[in-house]
Amino acid sequence: MKALVANLDQIKMEYEGNSKLVKRRIIICAGTGCVANGSLKILKEFQHQLAVNNLHHLIELKFEEEKKESILLSGSGCQGFCQMGTLVTIEPDQIMYVKVSLDDVKKIIEETIVANRIIEDLVYVDPTNGKKCKGTEEIPFYKRQNRFVLKKCGVINPEDVNEYIALGGYEGARKAYLEMSAKDVCDEITFSGLRGRGGGGFPTGRKWELALIEKNEKKYVICNGDEGDPGAFMDRSIMEGNPHSVIEGMMIAAKAIGANEGYIYVRAEYPLAVKRLKIAVAQAETLGLLGDNIFGSIQNFKIHVMEGAGAFVCGEETALMASIQGQRGMPNPKPPFPSQCGLFEKPTIINNVETLSTVPLIISLGAKHFIALGTKGSPGTKTFALTGHVANTGLIEVPFGTTLREIVYNIGGGITNEDGSISKECFKAVQIGGPSGGCLTEAHLDLPLDFDSLTGIGAMVGSGGLVVMNKQTCMVKMAQFFMQFTQNESCGKCVLCREGTKQMLSLLNDISDGRAALETIELLEELAGVVKKGSLCGLGKTAPNPVLSMLYYFREEYNTHVIQQRCPAKQCKALLTPSIDEIKCKGCGVCIKKCPTAAITGNKKEPHVINESLCIKCMACLEACRLNAVVVGA
Repeated sequence: MKALVANLDQIKMEYEGNSKLVKRRIIICAGTGCVANGSLKILKEFQHQLAVNNLHHLIELKFEEEKKESILLSGSGCQGFCQMGTLVTIEPDQIMYVKVSLDDVKKIIEETIVANRIIEDLVYVDPTNGKKCKGTEEIPFYKRQNRFVLKKCGVINPEDVNEYIALGGYEGARKAYLEMSAKDVCDEITFSGLRGRGGGGFPTGRKWELALIEKNEKKYVICNGDEGDPGAFMDRSIMEGNPHSVIEGMMIAAKAIGANEGYIYVRAEYPLAVKRLKIAVAQAETLGLLGDNIFGSIQNFKIHVMEGAGAFVCGEETALMASIQGQRGMPNPKPPFPSQCGLFEKPTIINNVETLSTVPLIISLGAKHFIALGTKGSPGTKTFALTGHVANTGLIEVPFGTTLREIVYNIGGGITNEDGSISKECFKAVQIGGPSGGCLTEAHLDLPLDFDSLTGIGAMVGSGGLVVMNKQTCMVKMAQFFMQFTQNESCGKCVLCREGTKQMLSLLNDISDGRAALETIELLEELAGVVKKGSLCGLGKTAPNPVLSMLYYFREEYNTHVIQQRCPAKQCKALLTPSIDEIKCKGCGVCIKKCPTAAITGNKKEPHVINESLCIKCMACLEACRLNAVVVGA
């Protein structure tokens, strides 16, 4: 026991000693978004340019030869400000460069690293006032957040366990194993008020207590990394940027219930997360953090990283366990609950990535520190994936109780129009919680976001997706999008979900294609209620939420589609009538050639005309016209 505990302390001391020789650190965002944008090529170019300039540098903070002042060059997980990638941070200068390309690397080395000058063309410019922001301390997107769980993401090298330990990593696990009983751990998590971040918001401590009281020598801990909501990437970013926090959270959970084996179930579509998790597990095993007699105790714990097949339904607990067991991922009715009879019929707790990453911070800092954040019923912070028609898309973290207005207008930078301009007047709605969530409107901009307030208006936090919509968004189309998703992802086990979502999608198609009557809307609403009430698992029970929510807040828009055969947002092609602007039309004849029904006529070099009785509204003329002479009216 003493040797292993001393080893952790020794790693920390060695890393801190080596850090004193780091003159500068260059951190390149290597989350999935920036990697797709070429950040790994930029990382290699930094290596090349540092070598060209004879600047001693390290990729990992280890000195193979003599120790001397060096530049530490490393990749990180997602730094959050996805709209501005690729991001390059330089410490201790507190400089963040945005939208960095390969061509910028040479300039950064020569100007900033060598000459100590800031390259003003590469810093973020606040569009509201034109101010140039040197780094995260000045950028509104970061200033207004409280990065608690994400604090190390985008800063540390996710493939270096030594850095994680040096910054306090595994201290929570060591405390749990050496200083606390299983009940003590459960009590601390219960006292903290931590609720599951995967969607349901069930009290984490209570879930652990239910598994603790089960008398069984074999128990399991599962990390649910099967994040599948459209537009959501919170869990992915944590797994990529700070994988050891997930492992440490699982270790503490294992201590709390007496488990000796765990699984991290990750979507196969997250290859970078899978890679970094496997590296982290191997590092933890090498150090003796995973395996037998953890921290010298009598408890053993090992972790497997398993890739899921990409089924959204496998985010549901019982379907996920079936998948791990080699069966088709389909849900089963509860009870029994997983804490009683779970994986391989043994007591099992399942928590999502963000929940488990929060646990080490609660144990190491204390529950009171956690309770100081958020609201009484929803303590702590929540990560959100902010996407859609908003200026600053990316990964954010705010305390529960933060208003939608703060997120959209201050952190998000405002609503974007179709032309990219920012306007306060074009906000329409926010879909929160993905295909299981609900719609928030302008009336909810000052609503404090937490589990209870959202439940009260028929919405839910869900996993944390926030899709912002401007006034050019058609709410029928949005409902179609989410219903198409859930219909595709239905496992087909129960009739209400399998057939109900299919029929709901068909009714929505009728509305957008101009085939509906007012009775169609009433039938859609009635069917949604039946599917919600009678489906077997959470996918089916929550699938109607976006439809019901949008019908409640935007029923007039649905009525307009049906009664007036008009799409106010001009998005439903079947309800749009094209016409030709006589001033802009030069009579080139391109639209005549493209029209499949010969609905367009006109002489060469003279304005053309569309015969509405022949027009099938395919919009081939709109796509073909290079002069923007074809316009659509709603």
